[in-house]
Amino acid sequence: MNPVDRFEEVVRWRHHLHRHPELGFQERETSAFIAQKLTGWGLAVQTGLAGTGVVGTLSRGSSRRTIGIRADIDALPILEASDISHRSSRSGIMHACGHDGHTAMLLAAARECATHGQFDGTVHFIFQPAEENEGGARAMVEQGLFQQFPVDAVYALHNWPALSIGTCVVRDDAMMAAFATFEIKVQGKGAHGGMPHEGHDPVVAASQIVCALQTIASRNVAPLEASVVTVTQVHAGDAWNVIPETGIIRGTTRWFDSGVGELIERRIGKIAARVAEAFDCTAEIAYTHRYPATINHKPCAEFVRSVLDEKRILACQDAKPSMAAEDFAFMLREVPGAYVWLGAGKPGENPGLHSPYFDFNDDVIPLGIELWEAVISSALRPE
Repeated sequence: MNPVDRFEEVVRWRHHLHRHPELGFQERETSAFIAQKLTGWGLAVQTGLAGTGVVGTLSRGSSRRTIGIRADIDALPILEASDISHRSSRSGIMHACGHDGHTAMLLAAARECATHGQFDGTVHFIFQPAEENEGGARAMVEQGLFQQFPVDAVYALHNWPALSIGTCVVRDDAMMAAFATFEIKVQGKGAHGGMPHEGHDPVVAASQIVCALQTIASRNVAPLEASVVTVTQVHAGDAWNVIPETGIIRGTTRWFDSGVGELIERRIGKIAARVAEAFDCTAEIAYTHRYPATINHKPCAEFVRSVLDEKRILACQDAKPSMAAEDFAFMLREVPGAYVWLGAGKPGENPGLHSPYFDFNDDVIPLGIELWEAVISSALRPE
């Protein structure tokens, strides 16, 4: 098969995955598709890790050197708004973050290594479920990923529409922030809307709490430290003329430094409780830690940059870390590794990740495949 035909086949895989998206821990069809491809190319395949995870293993030569490469496979609960020919066939679910592209590129790299690869060692191709909020990487690690498939280092990438094609970012340290979620239930006393003095209004209390939460980043965290406290939901009441009994506030927090994360959690609890009390209400806080910060190991990041420079595949750029989060962090806490942002911007348009109009840029597929082939051949170079 010539290079053009190989590329077009990978695009067809990507479009198939885009048409048939599945949410985290529900990726049964996606996992079956991946396992079928890997088995057909002669890889040893294990399914079922973290429910729908797949690991394909390929060994060459006698070296004990081993690396892992991870792709995320889940979609998002978003209604696709675009009219592309391969749009989602499942209402309310779509690949709005490019995991379909990540999966297709890693599958293609596995095929190339199986058919043409010149290396000495072992590669584990890790297809991880539930990256979006549900912590599939944590589940895989807890279920023995690196005990069953030990690696010297693990690598992953994410398409990055803010970067132009042909570029990438591989920082020596922080790439993505840690994050948590919070829910504050403000309990008041209901009353008639025309007789507010007879109740304790949780809507007013919740409104003041939302405003007060903005002071955490602006007045409690040092100006040179990164932090985010964002309220994303406020729910209260159902009628025009009734003060409700309760109000619900939900949101997310982000940080890099663990001390900052602890400060944010303490301040949310204290602000919610004290402000609610000032309005004769109470506040019940549920604060849930989700992902740690994604921190590259410097030697692994340096290795990736050196490989890309040597092979002249991508131009590495410097950039600030992102306050978005990524559960590859759980893998990087267990073993050394690095995370790559792969430039995928489309000229003249940039709907952005998690947009209902997002579609992975197929033009970046050859670069992603080359990246993984170069990492594998260099890390497992025959001695």
